[in-house]
Amino acid sequence: MPLVYVNGALVTAENATVSVFDHGLIVGDGVFETILLYRGRPFALSRHLARLEHSTRGLGIAPIPSDDVARAIAAVVDTAEFAIGRIRVTVTSGAGPLGSGRGSDPPTLVVAADPFESFDEPSSVAVVPWSRNERSALFGLKTTSYAENALALERAHARGADEAIFGNTAGMLCEGTGSNVFVVIDGELITPPPSSGLLQGVTRALILERHGGTERDVPLARFAGAQVEEAFLSSTLRGVQPISTIDGKGVATVAGPETQKAAATYASLLADEVDP
Repeated sequence: MPLVYVNGALVTAENATVSVFDHGLIVGDGVFETILLYRGRPFALSRHLARLEHSTRGLGIAPIPSDDVARAIAAVVDTAEFAIGRIRVTVTSGAGPLGSGRGSDPPTLVVAADPFESFDEPSSVAVVPWSRNERSALFGLKTTSYAENALALERAHARGADEAIFGNTAGMLCEGTGSNVFVVIDGELITPPPSSGLLQGVTRALILERHGGTERDVPLARFAGAQVEEAFLSSTLRGVQPISTIDGKGVATVAGPETQKAAATYASLLADEVDP
């Protein structure tokens, strides 16, 4: 395992610790980014650092300068013995009292990395009964408050699926627990808009910018009924992953032409650009 960066120091995984009073642990008061390590280099680093800063500001946590975060990432990557993996950057509001109120300690910064197995097979997804709140105070922020996602993913796994899909309070398709969703309807590639309450993924943005697609609402009932021609997930670790079944119902075309073209666009970015 590579070394872990904790508040200015590189330590072994066994010695990587934070205070038991850290608000990231106590109340989930923190933000994070997962960055793809590809061919030994962090992919799309500038976009991830920009979103990390947006999330910290959104939570009212003093942002750690992006250059400092980048140096911490580089220090961890230099100790990694694998070329493909994931880098996890976590920032919390630091140690505080045993309640919601924050203390006066500086933010905590942790950077860790590990290898991961790629998502080679199409995904089966399950729609969960809980909704994303498009008016939430955490709207658009990548926070460490992931208990809802953990619960939803367990429910999806119990139903034989590998990803859970949320609608929003308006009954529209929103996102997965750690992924964005694209569908093809009447030949048009569509993904829910930011106003649906989703987290704007880095891979989602790259697909829209480099491949194309339309941002508009899709009724959740239509998605749950697999009334789409194609569907795929996008995320930092999944890349472009075709969806084969939705609540056990087969998608009309698995890895159809739009999915294949989006996947080819993303693969080209990985091959040719480190920081698109």
